[in-house]
Amino acid sequence: MIHPTAIIDPSAVLADNVEVGPFTLIGADVTIGAGTVVHSHVVIKGPTTIGESNEIYQFSTVGDDTPDLKYNGEATTLEIGDRNVIREGVTIHRGTVQDKGYTRIGNDNLIMAYAHIGHDSVVGNNTILVNNASLAGHVEVGDWAIISGYSLIHQFCKIGEHSFLGYGSGVSKDVPAYVMANGMPAQPFGINVEGLKRRNFSKEDIALIRKAYKIIYRQGHTMDDVIKLLQPLQENSDAVKVLVDSLLNSTRGIVR
Repeated sequence: MIHPTAIIDPSAVLADNVEVGPFTLIGADVTIGAGTVVHSHVVIKGPTTIGESNEIYQFSTVGDDTPDLKYNGEATTLEIGDRNVIREGVTIHRGTVQDKGYTRIGNDNLIMAYAHIGHDSVVGNNTILVNNASLAGHVEVGDWAIISGYSLIHQFCKIGEHSFLGYGSGVSKDVPAYVMANGMPAQPFGINVEGLKRRNFSKEDIALIRKAYKIIYRQGHTMDDVIKLLQPLQENSDAVKVLVDSLLNSTRGIVR
């Protein structure tokens, strides 16, 4: 299951049924879990931990040093969960000691061709990064978010749960949970109703999220007033609480 042309460092730990294709390099301090398939011409460097049942396609570079000029060779890490699909030419860098010291990717994500995940970024579960989507350093992406092709996310931005970015978006502020945004710079244009329906959100929760969106974006309130006005809604809906939390946790301000 390991091609004879693959080069695997003696310190790497691979589960018995890991598959490694030809001309792949797996470096020191790499751990790969059961059922993971690494195709040909992949480079994986450590310290990196990769979970079970992932699939990593050719020409991807996973766990390499960041080009951030602050990085000085420290033993930072990359952590990847289970059942992720990492397509051709993806680049994922480890963290820096100036921030978290790790880059982390959760479970069940689809990272499409030539996408980039920069140092100290945290990607949740069930996300999709479409071809050439790029996360600068320190970016956070919430569960079920979709980032369309050729979108660029500025460092320290937060992309909220169940949000949707249209193709070619330039994001320099935080995108709240459930919000759809598009453009250069990205601007909001509604909530991700179709995504919420597919994920079995109730009609009542979707209606409350719509109402919350109007309070945030359509009525000219300050953010302090928005938080106050959303308080009664979140008391009746955990889904709205997720939205309010994404507003409270914003550090760069939200797209508006």
